[in-house]
Amino acid sequence: MSDAATSAPVVQAFGLGKDYGRLRAVEAVDLAVGAGEFFGFLGPNGAGKTTMIHMLTTLVSPSRGRAEVTGHDVVAEPLAVRRDIGLVFQETTLDGELSAEENLQLAGRLYGLDRAALRARIEEVLDLFELTDRRHDAVRTFSGGMRRQVDLARGILHRPAVLFLDEPTLGLDPVNRGRVWGFLERLASEEGMTLFLTTHYLEEAEPCDRVMIVDRGKVIAQGSPAELKRELGGRESIELVMSEPDARLLADIARRSGTEPRRTATGVVVAVDSAEAILPLLLPLIGDRLESLSVRRPTLDDVFVAATAPGASG
Repeated sequence: MSDAATSAPVVQAFGLGKDYGRLRAVEAVDLAVGAGEFFGFLGPNGAGKTTMIHMLTTLVSPSRGRAEVTGHDVVAEPLAVRRDIGLVFQETTLDGELSAEENLQLAGRLYGLDRAALRARIEEVLDLFELTDRRHDAVRTFSGGMRRQVDLARGILHRPAVLFLDEPTLGLDPVNRGRVWGFLERLASEEGMTLFLTTHYLEEAEPCDRVMIVDRGKVIAQGSPAELKRELGGRESIELVMSEPDARLLADIARRSGTEPRRTATGVVVAVDSAEAILPLLLPLIGDRLESLSVRRPTLDDVFVAATAPGASG
């Protein structure tokens, strides 16, 4: 966890919203992201995530409200904002006929890096993203995961204060998704970079310091992953696999756990606030009848289901 909660915000939005004709893509979002924070902006397809990033990165003008990035108004000072940010789009915008190094050289010149600084930064990012051996190869010969690595390298080439990532693992297989997430976690922990991420893969938000969940353009929940799972994700479930439990055992489990156990084909499931606290009370009751046990803890998927349930957001 970063110290971002106590630092001055580097990304702020005040009632920020966007309409496309009669479609309200983003309602009115308030947010503050601190320096060095790993911030996740989560929701299903069509929730307004990409529109939000496009407003914050000056690609789309808001219909209402305002936003600041590194202290610069996104409408009044777009060039200052663009100098301070990096952006990785959903789809790669690399030139496939150029090599990885040539794509980076082009980006560096556009950002105004001098020759010596650019040469040093290219070496750093090629090493960071494990691309040194393929630096001279045309990007069109790269896998989707490797192209995304070049996208990330280009995004941080000029050492931006904030790196915006719009669904950076979209379309990647699980192995490459895992690799990209490893790189992002390194940027957050080792480089101290502020990351503003959108994704609809809720499980990917686990490393984030804070997440904001949006649905149909509205913010419906926010907090750290642990807080959201505790508040909205429901209780932990203890599954006890055992021979047919009798009525007395079921009554004893209910008394010790404070909740009625649910019978299953292989035993019982008990929903509790803390499996760690309850298990020592239950295991002596069951003794050698227990064949196995497992604990299922709430996930961010549980949080999203709870938050988007009818009436959940009022």
